[in-house]
Amino acid sequence: MQTPAPVDYAKATSVADALAKLAEHGEEARVVAGGHSLLPMMKLRLARPDALIDINDIPELAGVRIEGDEIVVGAMTRHRDVLDSAVLAEHYPIFREAERVIADPLVRNRGTIGGSMCQADPASDLSAVGSALKGTAVVVGPGGSRTVALRGFHQGPYETVVGPGEILTELRYPIRPGAGSAYEKVERRAGDWGVATSGVYVVVSGGVVTDCGIGLAAVGADHYCSPEGEAALIGKEPTEENLAAAAAATAASCSPNADQRGPADYKSHLAHELTLRALRRAARASQGA
Repeated sequence: MQTPAPVDYAKATSVADALAKLAEHGEEARVVAGGHSLLPMMKLRLARPDALIDINDIPELAGVRIEGDEIVVGAMTRHRDVLDSAVLAEHYPIFREAERVIADPLVRNRGTIGGSMCQADPASDLSAVGSALKGTAVVVGPGGSRTVALRGFHQGPYETVVGPGEILTELRYPIRPGAGSAYEKVERRAGDWGVATSGVYVVVSGGVVTDCGIGLAAVGADHYCSPEGEAALIGKEPTEENLAAAAAATAASCSPNADQRGPADYKSHLAHELTLRALRRAARASQGA
């Protein structure tokens, strides 16, 4: 039977209290929310924190709201609440499409968007969405609050900019009037990690693409995004030829690894095909089709 190593446990009641408890327990303390990423790693002893600081009783860390020209999603917002959010569905259907293919209802009822982002799994659906939308993360620590672009939030597999004693508190996504968005995923079975995924937003104005974002997971894309694919499309008409060229540039920017989910060339093919499908749908949505 797999069991985690002994660990201290403390429940925080506010962000300030969580930060104090993290400082008290030292650099090897970790926050726990839904626990669907951290606890399995602890059972395998791939993670051996000295203490767990439970942040489930901090209500100000949950919820979806609009502030000015941004959508703010609290780090403790459950996957199910992201899936059900009318605000996110109105501005970015990409969230609903991604959440529908993340795990299963039991996981979505407890797992949190902040936990998913901080796990930094190379196949993380919401990390791809966040990078596609060019969002930002708010990280709070002993030195105060700082804002980090999501395209710089992940430093590598299972590594983020959140340092010892810090907490991710919220994620912010710019509202883009007229944007269409879409998410595509190939998985071996329902709710599994993706073999390849692609999520995009597109803004078409005056018959040309004036803005777009392309996010990917499981295909070796740096920071879960493809600036090369975006540059190949911005300023162009959203024709099939131009969309295909952007998808080709996206696939060329990825460096997938062969694993139990498939060979590298198959994943490159999926990166191209899924990006093309998502770009088509997002462009149509932006044009009201």
